[in-house]
Amino acid sequence: MPAPPDGPGGPAAGPATGDAAPSHTPHRWLTLAVISLAQLMVVLDATIVNIALPSAQRALGFDNDGRQWVVTAYTLAFGSLLLLGGRLSDYFGRRRTFVTGLVGFGVASVLGGAASSFAWLIGARAVQGAFGSVLAPSALSLLTTTFTEPRERSRAFGVFGAIAGSGAAIGLLLGGVLTEHLSWRWTLYVNVVIAAVAAILGMLLLPPHRPSERPRLDMSGAALVAGGLFCLVYGFSAADTEAWSDWRCWGSLTVSGLLIAAFAVHEVRAAHPLLPPRVLRDRNRAASFLSVFIAGAGMFGVFLFLTYYLQRTLGYTPVTTGLAFLPLVGSLMLTAQLSTNLLIPRLGPKPVVPTGMGLAVAGLIWLTALGLDSEYASHVLPPLIVLGVGLGLVMPSAISLATLGVAGRDQGVASATVNTMQQVGGSVGTALFNTMAASAVTDYLRNRPRTPGVAARAQVHSFATAYWWATGFFAVGLVATLVLYQRGRPRDLAVGRTTGPPESGG
Repeated sequence: MPAPPDGPGGPAAGPATGDAAPSHTPHRWLTLAVISLAQLMVVLDATIVNIALPSAQRALGFDNDGRQWVVTAYTLAFGSLLLLGGRLSDYFGRRRTFVTGLVGFGVASVLGGAASSFAWLIGARAVQGAFGSVLAPSALSLLTTTFTEPRERSRAFGVFGAIAGSGAAIGLLLGGVLTEHLSWRWTLYVNVVIAAVAAILGMLLLPPHRPSERPRLDMSGAALVAGGLFCLVYGFSAADTEAWSDWRCWGSLTVSGLLIAAFAVHEVRAAHPLLPPRVLRDRNRAASFLSVFIAGAGMFGVFLFLTYYLQRTLGYTPVTTGLAFLPLVGSLMLTAQLSTNLLIPRLGPKPVVPTGMGLAVAGLIWLTALGLDSEYASHVLPPLIVLGVGLGLVMPSAISLATLGVAGRDQGVASATVNTMQQVGGSVGTALFNTMAASAVTDYLRNRPRTPGVAARAQVHSFATAYWWATGFFAVGLVATLVLYQRGRPRDLAVGRTTGPPESGG
């Protein structure tokens, strides 16, 4: 039978999730803290090492191209294995994969922090990404199945979505503090503390989960999608360090398209698909996946280039740069609670998420006006707050709606799809915006003298070019979410919207 109607978050209680009496999970607010801690570790790890890269480069003696691969090794493993990691949580149980992911992530962080060579560091980052691909979907699945009472689910997703949206900025702040006052190695060692605390509390607080029916693992589909996502992220990364015309770029992107197309055909025909088509058929869920992808692309691109601007143009230290992002984090977190607890339950997603996209467009256009002599309080702070409000309307709402009405047997893979959209979006956005910014510098300097002043203006011009490209992403998101999201409040949208029959057992 379909799940009963519910409020802002999704289907109510047991039928939707398959867990025994999940709405009465003891210590569920402590559970939210554990899940949020794990999610924060995964998200901030994509940016926390960025500020530490120059120090790591001096310590290990690798070239400038190596900097990119310290980040890319993590994103390649993480992004390409997420769907398989999500299905593993459905297969082995959410608590087991959650704790396994935490322990593996912590061990890989120890190895990375102790690295004595570039190859050692790259290997540790790849292992981090692999365990992160198991941890991230398990965390979101646990959130979905722990909070099933509508109002509590709204509050929980507001917190989780705010962390998912602001984790990259928090990573920049924490990375600056650790690098400036301790060592670049502590940008990795800090994960050990977080993982250890979360793993211990997870074992104590999280209820055991045993699927009543273990889905067969679609290894053919896993190989196709992992290869496709790997080539996609690698292709955009190659464009960032080489050029779009380089064979590593266009060759990888071509292979990626072929593999992902083959995966789509395979999933329609497979008896036990890795990503069941039923998960993608709902219009609101599809709109939410797209929203997370666009927000991921825009966020990572903005954080990257605004960091460059604050440090290179305004001369901020790493710590001051991180502090400069706090108003964005604060406005995002406040708006996340407003959107999930008040706006979505009363208005539904159709007016809320597109409004967030529109505010992100406005904030990014505002950022394009930054110049060499701009002041933080009058020129940087206002668009940051507008951008934070926009992201606060988009991210928590989209993450909650992406798992709305998903049957328990599909929670892991649906959660993995959310994480895949954010991670691949971030990789695509960062590489694309970097490439366009580099081209903008070349074009600006072509017929101008190479003086320090002109070079500085060329750099600011390149940042504005990146903001315009990010504006285009959010503009597409505005139109797409207006078209795709259905009218009505979540209570109306949830009726009969499960992806399959309820899962039995606990």
